[in-house]
Amino acid sequence: MIKLAVLLVGIEAMRRKWRVLTAIGLVWISIAVVILADVTDGRFTLFATHFFGYFFIVEGTIAFVMMIGAGGSNVLYIGRAIGLIVLGGMIADFPVRVDIANSILFGIAFAVDGSVRIATAWTIRYPRWQVIVVGGLVELVLAVFCFTSWPVPYRRTVPFCISVALIITGFNALRLGLLLRRLPSRGSLTALPMFGARGWHRSLAAPPVEDASALPHEARDAPLVVHVWTPLGSATDPARRPLVDRYIAAVDGKGVISTGHAALEHGPDVYVSHYPAVEIDHSPDDFGKLLKATAENDVPGRFQPSYREEAAGWCEADANVVFHRHDPVKLRAFWAAYRADDTYNLTNRNCSVAVAAALEAALEGTAATSRIWLRFLTLVTNPDLWLAHALREKAEAMTWTPGMVLDYALALRRVLEPAGDHGWVRRARGTLKAWRAARAFERQRRLAATATARDPAGRPR
Repeated sequence: MIKLAVLLVGIEAMRRKWRVLTAIGLVWISIAVVILADVTDGRFTLFATHFFGYFFIVEGTIAFVMMIGAGGSNVLYIGRAIGLIVLGGMIADFPVRVDIANSILFGIAFAVDGSVRIATAWTIRYPRWQVIVVGGLVELVLAVFCFTSWPVPYRRTVPFCISVALIITGFNALRLGLLLRRLPSRGSLTALPMFGARGWHRSLAAPPVEDASALPHEARDAPLVVHVWTPLGSATDPARRPLVDRYIAAVDGKGVISTGHAALEHGPDVYVSHYPAVEIDHSPDDFGKLLKATAENDVPGRFQPSYREEAAGWCEADANVVFHRHDPVKLRAFWAAYRADDTYNLTNRNCSVAVAAALEAALEGTAATSRIWLRFLTLVTNPDLWLAHALREKAEAMTWTPGMVLDYALALRRVLEPAGDHGWVRRARGTLKAWRAARAFERQRRLAATATARDPAGRPR
């Protein structure tokens, strides 16, 4: 989450503040050590854990209220908001204190997440997959600690888990601050190792084009559009599999697998759409082998010329996400470097990977302001940025898919361009309006029920 906030604020602003970011990391780690050592007879530990608990409750409540106020029904968004509220209640012992239940639930969470990470890394075999496996094994060890109350007793499980999270977050902030110090002023944040776990941004190590005036006139004010063909929308007569056909793949009536597609368009001369030169057979028998992100599954790729030609040869996109705030110079620098290599890999260099990386390049620095830390605080407490971070973490552990790119783009647009129904004030007003309408409806229902229970003379039956 911190690295996404830094990306949106931009390198020009954050390079000057690398010392503060480094200090934040050290403070975060120090708080974790104090909680682990419990040197204040539990008073500081109690305060810190309850603070984080109520913070999650407030964060989840805001996310839930704003989603309902905007008329949202996305299960992923609402489920995440409810999950934050439940997690916050567990941490803050609200409404009751249940140490054993908390430990078991945390243990289940560690076990499930660790198992999924290990299984995904073992199946896909992307670069440095062994590191993810080690991380998954660490989570399984933490799950054992939670289940057995050893070496951490049940009453200390929640503070222990918070300390682990603080250490990881603090280390990332510390590392990011030190890396920013050495980054060239005209470089790109996406060239940092923290963004290069899968090598998706390696092409941005080269400096971007410096002069925006060299861009075509039509491109300077053109919006950036993310086009998404979801697996379900691009399959013919598909069999419904909730969540799977939204984020991974859909199977049509003939048993053919459709993974969907994603593309990004800006102006007349940039269309990011990476596709295999020869259609890959997505039959169920061979699909498991294709999931490996190894060189044996690399195939020649091709780049579609424009959205109009692609849609005419296939079908219109299911969803389109429009950005008006972006950096066309950095987008073009990324695309010029990316398309120099047309290699396509289903799980490590696919259409969604290209779009997600291009989107991050285009949005770098778009949230820059003179009040750097106020903007930074606003970003890291924004529920939509939390969701974007969670999606990015899942993509790095698996791969980008069209459904994930769609949700990622929607979340980032709500962060950067909270206009219309996506603005916080309007969404809050929408929630209040919906609540008042529900109360009015309930009042009318009760009056109607009372009238039905009376005779024409007004006496009870």
